[in-house]
Amino acid sequence: MDIQLAQRVKALTPSATLAITAKAKQLKAEGYDIIGLGAGEPDFNTPQNIIEAASVSMNEGHTKYTPSAGVAKLLEEIAKKFKNDQGIEYKPNEIIVTNGAKHGLYTLFQVLLDQGDEVIIPVPYWVSYPEQVKLAEGTPVFVEGLEANDFKITPEQLVAAITAKTKAVIINSPSNPTGVVYTREELQALGDVCLQNNVLIISDEIYEKLIYGDNKHVSIAEISPELKEQTMIINGVSKSHSMTGWRIGYAAGNATIIKAMTNLASHSTSNPTTTAQFGAIEAYAGPQDAVIEMKEAFEHRLNIIYDKLVAVPGISCIKPQGAFYLYPNVKEAARLTGYESVDGFVEGLLEEAKVAVVPGSGFGTPDNIRLSYATSLELLEEAVARIDQFVKSNM
Repeated sequence: MDIQLAQRVKALTPSATLAITAKAKQLKAEGYDIIGLGAGEPDFNTPQNIIEAASVSMNEGHTKYTPSAGVAKLLEEIAKKFKNDQGIEYKPNEIIVTNGAKHGLYTLFQVLLDQGDEVIIPVPYWVSYPEQVKLAEGTPVFVEGLEANDFKITPEQLVAAITAKTKAVIINSPSNPTGVVYTREELQALGDVCLQNNVLIISDEIYEKLIYGDNKHVSIAEISPELKEQTMIINGVSKSHSMTGWRIGYAAGNATIIKAMTNLASHSTSNPTTTAQFGAIEAYAGPQDAVIEMKEAFEHRLNIIYDKLVAVPGISCIKPQGAFYLYPNVKEAARLTGYESVDGFVEGLLEEAKVAVVPGSGFGTPDNIRLSYATSLELLEEAVARIDQFVKSNM
């Protein structure tokens, strides 16, 4: 049988993070001592109170379908979270629970975009942004956040990228892959441009609880009532509560958009997993000690491993302010070790030093690599020691 796949699927670019993870797993299965720094998830188990709450919910009979937008209690807890953390109010009909934040983004693009509609995506970007826009028949428009500006885009760059076809802009703070955080003033300036040009803001805040030092998370929606109306927030419990496998995210914003997302979800996923929703209720309603402990552990690792990494010849790195990734520029290290590209350097690092990192080409910046410090400090120190030895021995 001659199978012809849809053009929208043929146009997809394979995930760089999944590709390096697959190769690392293969080598590990072959008996090699691989240190994988590609993970996009906390290395802690889900807090026990959340696990127990989910178990209780099943025993109480909560194993059936729920409303497509999520159970009422979870919508209530998400609304409370917004009120407590950002001081903004959302009604239940302005929130939808999704099968992870990724599904929230996917559904949002599906209901927003028509063929040719443009979405401005700052570079570096999370790998799924452009692919999801393309799947909705939209057009990704890339704006480079310069390393000299901590990878952040400026209002002037945003203005220059806006056309008659611009539908939305994505703001991801704290950022994956860079870990940088936009300040209130920077968000205000970008928001003003969006208000003046009627551009929807898609604010991906999945790493909001992982902020370090004196830095603060600011949601662009909390800055003014006008910006709240112009913004769709994407968030979830995956990173904050180490619940990546539970697949609970949510979107909040304009009720008309939320209704459209709910209608689409009713024909695609029916509803988020019932048991996971009850776990998420406990995640927000229960004690937050584990959230704080995880954040402190990540910050401790960062403060130790950062200095060791930037001491490696040919490597420079902006110190992250949030998330759990380092995003060093290794172009000079690649040159010193005889590689024509950073992609080649990454392959050599895996094959020779047995350290798996993600090439920056997957995030739109080919001179960088992404390292996750969501693993033990012992392994992180060993990984950086291997990288240092790999560079020095090949110079």
